[in-house]
Amino acid sequence: MTKTRIAVFVSGGGTNLQALLDAEAAGKLHSGRIVLVVSSQPGAYALTRAEKAGVPAVVCSRKELGSQAAFETALLKALDQHGAEMIVLAGFMSILSKDFTDRFPERILNVHPALIPSFCGKGYYGLKVHEAALARGVKVTGATVHFVNEIPDGGRILLQKPVMIEEGDTPEKLQRRVMEQAEWIILPQAAEMVAADIAERKEHAH
Repeated sequence: MTKTRIAVFVSGGGTNLQALLDAEAAGKLHSGRIVLVVSSQPGAYALTRAEKAGVPAVVCSRKELGSQAAFETALLKALDQHGAEMIVLAGFMSILSKDFTDRFPERILNVHPALIPSFCGKGYYGLKVHEAALARGVKVTGATVHFVNEIPDGGRILLQKPVMIEEGDTPEKLQRRVMEQAEWIILPQAAEMVAADIAERKEHAH
């Protein structure tokens, strides 16, 4: 079976990208191959991770390209050049338009550091999610992998994993625990599920 070609979109350190690269190296992500890393930030450490893994990487900065349309055109061009069939958003801070997401129905995944529908949607990203969970006093949080559509954090949920909140948690401590105990585990699992599904459908189409 031919592997599904995966593009990973990043904006920062790329810890979730690393989890995906590690899963691929370990054979856990075996139905897909990471063929491209796209960063929305020029200096992102994720670009170094891609280089170390020998994966081609490009920068598409909305700020530099000047508009959402130009930004998405650049993204589509890069995806096209590398034959990407599915996209994993791994700490990607730019919003994608309906135009863009409609081109990849149920082929774009995102990981969100909370149990959707809690602490999600517009304005909930990065540490803000964990600050909100602690401020609300919930006892359990976690991470969610979902398909991406035009509604922020609104697509169909694929996997969720709970993480307990502990006494003395700070947003930083909680962020780290959610990554280690949930995000880095379920993102590669969900990527494998979707990649396997796409590969199988391709097989049947031939």
